[in-house]
Parts: sequence; structure tokens; C-alpha cells
Amino acid sequence: MASVDYFERRLDDKRRLTIPAELRAEFISGVVLTRGFGNYLHLYPKAIWDGEVELALNAGSSILDEKTADVNVQFRRGKTEADLDQKQGRITIEQHLLEYAGIDRDIVAVRAGKYWRLITP
Repeated sequence: MASVDYFERRLDDKRRLTIPAELRAEFISGVVLTRGFGNYLHLYPKAIWDGEVELALNAGSSILDEKTADVNVQFRRGKTEADLDQKQGRITIEQHLLEYAGIDRDIVAVRAGKYWRLITP
């Protein structure tokens, strides 16, 4: 895992976030963006989403368990997947996700274990 655990960026006019060069290998499998538990976004490497988050969301709970259903709705509502532009190291963030998190142009990314939280400065 890279030693970078925090970075600040300004989105361009096309809502693209540039990932620091030293982190791009982390997102080689692609990216998954979701709403967070609060007014922020989660940014996952697709390999982490597929290998850990999907398993956790579907692990052993009853289909009728309301708490599990609520977490699934929270994480899947507005979920987007994209490939990292390898040449420029950019991803596009959908407008509805930016609105949810209250992000205009300036963005702060903070590592939270195996994923990133995207917040307003």
C-alpha cells in the first residue's frame, strides 16, 4: 500500500479528479464511487469492492434483515464504476454524487483503511 494517505485536488470543468501518480497502481482494476454514511463519498479500488465490500454486503444475513438492507441501499444508491484514465490518472465523478457530498470543485481525499473518503475541505 502506498504511503500517501491524504491529498487535495480541484476538479476540472468535466468533474474529473486526478489521482496522484504514486496511487494510480492502487486503482488499476478500476474505481467504485458510492455515497458514504454521511455527506461524503467513498472511493474504492474495484478489486477491494469486488473482493471485500460485495462479500461483506452479502455475508450471511437474512434477506429480511432490515439493517443489512439499509446498508446495501446506502452503498448501492448512486454507485458508479469507472476505469482510471491511465495516461492522465483521472476519474470522472457523477454530478449527483458531488451534490450528495456537497462538493463543488475543491476536494479532499483521506485514506480510511482500504478505501478513500472524499470530502469538502
